[in-house]
Amino acid sequence: MARRRKREEEHENHERWLVSYADFITLLFAFFVVMYAISQVNEGKYRVLSDTLASAFRTVPGTSGTLVPLSPNTPTQMIMPVRRTPPGADADEKLKQNKERLRDVAKELSQVLSPLVRDGQVRITEGALGITIDINANVLFAPGDARLGLEAVRALVAVAEILAPTDFPIIVEGHTDNTPINTVQFPSNWELSGVRASSVVRLFIDAGVDPRRLTATGYADQRPVADNATAEGKMRNRRVAITIESRATDEQVEVKLPE
Repeated sequence: MARRRKREEEHENHERWLVSYADFITLLFAFFVVMYAISQVNEGKYRVLSDTLASAFRTVPGTSGTLVPLSPNTPTQMIMPVRRTPPGADADEKLKQNKERLRDVAKELSQVLSPLVRDGQVRITEGALGITIDINANVLFAPGDARLGLEAVRALVAVAEILAPTDFPIIVEGHTDNTPINTVQFPSNWELSGVRASSVVRLFIDAGVDPRRLTATGYADQRPVADNATAEGKMRNRRVAITIESRATDEQVEVKLPE
């Protein structure tokens, strides 16, 4: 009897895997129940979210739009804010302000240079680039020289005091007639015109104009405004042109090569 009982205890139970399998099936069933519960949309909470978004969009300044109630059974419609101000309005307004400021500067320059304007020694014009002051070289320099005279210094200092508080770029150009020059200091009209423009720029810097706004260049006799065949034409061509550009200074942007 003892030997038979021992053999029954040593008998292996091959159905123990059913316990683990039942636990696994139970866990799997619980997992799918949870997933199904999560997938159900609470329409009440959905409407609360819709109302919250609607009130938020209504308080956005400078925008307007039509709000469509959200529903889980209808497709969602995106609300696109509409700009009340055109995209280029800011740039146009800035350009308009620059032009108005430039015209104010032109009026002040005309008042300061009025005696020379009346004598025909100075001409002030407004063009696409801005305002240009053409000053007869005879008013500024002695023949064949690039040193400013005393009266020229006084006139240019008055101009510089008007331009110093502004932020417009300034280009100073030197021009000559077609009479050649060949001296130790000025081998040609190119050197003479360039040094004359630089003399005006140096005076502007000493008078308080920001050097970063200034450009000096010489064109010799290559850009005449009158016929060099007459003495009057040559006198008009011997000039210094000061251009106050209408655009404000801005940062340079590098143009990269296409990849």
